[in-house]
Order: sequence, then structure tokens, then C-alpha cells
Amino acid sequence: MGPRLKLFIPLILFVVLALFLLRGLELDPREMPSALIDRPLPEFTLPSLGSDTLVNRDAVIGEVALFNVWATWCVSCRVEHPYLNQLTQQGVPIYGVNYKDEDQDALRWLQELGNPYRLNIVDADGSLGLDLGVYGAPETYLVDAGGVIRYRHVGVVDERVWRDILQPIYQELLEERAP
Repeated sequence: MGPRLKLFIPLILFVVLALFLLRGLELDPREMPSALIDRPLPEFTLPSLGSDTLVNRDAVIGEVALFNVWATWCVSCRVEHPYLNQLTQQGVPIYGVNYKDEDQDALRWLQELGNPYRLNIVDADGSLGLDLGVYGAPETYLVDAGGVIRYRHVGVVDERVWRDILQPIYQELLEERAP
């Protein structure tokens, strides 16, 4: 290799590194991969919010539904909550996973803001969240009637997210279920 060519090695390395970094900037941090896509909802036995009843996986599968990880300490959860109430009014089944929260705070929240959830699973120690691979709240999982996770959304579910991402998958899963 000639002496002049050696002068260009740092420039070539810089260009390769810059291209690599620019490619990384194009990635959407909300599209975090989940190892559970196309796998069953994890097994669990946890209390139902506001009662002494224990709930397990079998009690919450059997229909296409959303599983929404939420908490009263989560500012973004407060932002998405009114839209979840709208989805429930439209007939979309939603199960809540109250994540690392205080029961009394969660019950007060639902009393004040409305309760879009068919059932709220108390995940006080984060064990179900850990099994789901939760990074934080809110996160929403779309689960088919067989209890298989089909999609994971990190962040607020609003009208745009529902219309552009979740509803098409939800509709497809409903149609698969129809005879």
C-alpha cells in the first residue's frame, strides 16, 4: 500500500462510521422488538385490582383483546386513558396490568377517570411485566383469541396509533376468528 493511500484510511473509516451512525438514527425507539411476538401470553397468577380474587392467564384469553400496562405514576398513561375509555365504548376488550403501583391510588384513578378495563391485574412487584419484557408504562399488547401475543406497542395509544397500527391487526385477528 502506497504512502498516499495510507493518508485516506482515517477518512474512509470516518465515512463508514458516519454511515453506520446515520442508519441508527433512522430507527424508531418505540419499535422495540419483543421476543414474545407470536408466543403465548406468559403464565401468571396475580390478584385482581380491588378484590382478593386471583386471576390467571386462562381467565383473560379467549377473545382478541388489548393488554394495557399502566400505572398512576405514569404521566403518559394519563394522556392515553381517555382514548382507552373510547375504545372500550366501541366494544374493544381491554385488560389492564397495573404495574408497580399502589392499589388505593389505582382504584382512585379509575374512579376519577373511568375504567376502560374488563379486569385489572395487579402486578405490584413487576413479575408479569418482567415476563412480558416491559420497559415501562404505558405499553400495550395485542393478544389473539388463543392467547398469543401478536403485537406490542410502546408508548401512548391514541387515535392515530389505533387507526394506523393496532386496528388493522385487531380487525385481521377478528376475521381469522370468524367462521
